[in-house]
Amino acid sequence: MPIIVNLDVMLAKRKMKSNELAEKVGITVANLSILKTGKAKAIRFSTLEAICEELECQPADILEYVKE
Repeated sequence: MPIIVNLDVMLAKRKMKSNELAEKVGITVANLSILKTGKAKAIRFSTLEAICEELECQPADILEYVKE
C-alpha cells in the first residue's frame, strides 16, 4: 500500500500512549490500532483533525505517500 501511517512515530515523539490518544480523540483503542497498523480503509477528516490537534502536528506528519 502506498500510504504509510506514521502514527506510532508521532506518539513516540509526543511520549503518549495509544490508549491516552484514543480517549482524548474519542475513538476506541481497537480502531486506533487499525489505523496505526495501516489496515484502515479510510479515516474521517474529523478524526484526523482531532488526532493532529492532540499531537500538535500536521496530517503529513501522520500520513505519507510512498510510490510503489
